[in-house]
Amino acid sequence: MRASIWITGAIGIFALASVVPATAQSMMQHVDLASPEMASAEMTRADVEAAIASATSRQPADFAGKKLSGLDLSGLDFTGAILRGAKLNKTKLRDAKLDRAILDQAWLVEADLSRASLTRANIFAAQMQRATLDGADLSGARVTADLTGATLVGALLTGANLSADMKNQSMGLMRAVLKSSNLERAILRDADLSRVDLEFASLKNTDLTNASLRGAALAGATLAAAILNGADFSGADLASTRLIDPIGFDAAKNFDKAQNIDRLLRE
Repeated sequence: MRASIWITGAIGIFALASVVPATAQSMMQHVDLASPEMASAEMTRADVEAAIASATSRQPADFAGKKLSGLDLSGLDFTGAILRGAKLNKTKLRDAKLDRAILDQAWLVEADLSRASLTRANIFAAQMQRATLDGADLSGARVTADLTGATLVGALLTGANLSADMKNQSMGLMRAVLKSSNLERAILRDADLSRVDLEFASLKNTDLTNASLRGAALAGATLAAAILNGADFSGADLASTRLIDPIGFDAAKNFDKAQNIDRLLRE
């Protein structure tokens, strides 16, 4: 009896770990991105276009769990589409419309979403390591994805919520992970970056006006010429953070309540 309970519990823990960004790196060690499951497509672009064409506002296009990796789906309109758990690794989605799309637990490793529109999209526990989102619009989106090594140069994240999901602590700390990502010239006005992992990220010329960085991990990050008017740094970890010629620094909030200020680099 005890053995069966332990096995059931272990299975449950493994299932939860498979969708938690905080454990994504360890999980990725056991995933073969070159396998047919992760690298192949079971639909063609024409199939995808047909599914989109037949969708309605009441019955949106449903690609949940579909294998769409490696396809060129640039410019397609996935507005409101369901892509939960879909495999989109190395898929081209340049200039695609994904407004209000559901991308929960989707795989978008090394996907190209340059200039894609993802306004108010729901991107919960997605794997987006090394994805390209240069010039993408994620305004108002809810993002708790692993974007380690991703590039978001000039991306628009006005009012986006990348903060930790404190309502699902049983699943671990759900938050956006932007470790070693490139956010140069990105617009993060009014964005919620509470507890977000931004270690070693590049935030050069990034607009953080009124953004919340409460409890964010900024160790090793570069904030060169970043706009900090109204940005809240309460509890943020600034160990080895490079703060170079910031704009509006005097108008930043709770900077004195940040952690490791003594280790801040002002080159």
